[in-house]
Amino acid sequence: MNKKIVAVVGATGAQGGALARAILQDRNSEFTVRALTRKPDSDPAKELKKAGAEVVAADLDDVESLQRAFSGAHAAFCVTNFWEHFSPDKELAQASNLAKAAKSAGVRHAIWSTLEDTRRWVPLDDDRMPTLMGKHKVPHFDAKGEADNFFRELNVPTTFLLTSFYWENLIYFGAGPKRGADGVLALTLPMDDKKLPGIAVDDIGKCAYGVLKRGDEFVGKTIGIAGEHLTGTQMAAALSEALGEEVRYNAVSPDMYRSFGFPGADDLGNMFQFKRDFQAVFCGARDVEFTRSLNPSLLTFDAWLEKNKSRIPIE
Repeated sequence: MNKKIVAVVGATGAQGGALARAILQDRNSEFTVRALTRKPDSDPAKELKKAGAEVVAADLDDVESLQRAFSGAHAAFCVTNFWEHFSPDKELAQASNLAKAAKSAGVRHAIWSTLEDTRRWVPLDDDRMPTLMGKHKVPHFDAKGEADNFFRELNVPTTFLLTSFYWENLIYFGAGPKRGADGVLALTLPMDDKKLPGIAVDDIGKCAYGVLKRGDEFVGKTIGIAGEHLTGTQMAAALSEALGEEVRYNAVSPDMYRSFGFPGADDLGNMFQFKRDFQAVFCGARDVEFTRSLNPSLLTFDAWLEKNKSRIPIE
């Protein structure tokens, strides 16, 4: 049987890697993986090849390389990584290249991993949160949301996939509990008592695979996914249970979070403030039961912690 090719952007990264694994682990899949990477000789790329993927070199800054990589593909999973360069302009240019390549290659189904353009709710002249880089409120959200238009204007058959806070941020991004001067661990978020939609990275890939398996059902639609919606207090309680010691929820103000000074602190402070102030909109776009319909093995936060608690660095 000739399997349908899915060109997976960022196949050695978080979301793309999760989709590649989801397809490759399903021996009866109607799809096969074409893994796009800038470094086809890297160890992660070699692992994908060993697992059955076709590995091809492609660069988001080079539209011709993307056109070649998408050629003959039935579907394309499109994602950009703001945190590699911290530039919304670069992210917009890369998203434009992805849309152009998908159109040129005649891809039948693109999945674009996107987020809300927060300026629809908080205009630039709204001083509830600072404007960043002169033209953004939450740069790593706004550029992705703005880039939706590239796919629409070119009439690329696209599913717009709204993702959630990766629980893996507790492992890799420094968002995990920190020990205070009193020796007690604290989870610090500027969310007050509002809920934060979160998800395991692997489940993003499984949900994207679920979208592909449902054919054209979600083409032209925006869908959102989450594993659970939890308050900071609930997350701290789950972490306490998993880690075997008390974790307090340290609810700081967005201003305080923005002042922490690590790269992207102002962007993330604005992001959390947006999620806090527009909880109904943000959570409403990410229905957990719908997510489970795409991915029946969806993990709760407790289940994710059971698998990953030993990986969370405790300082």
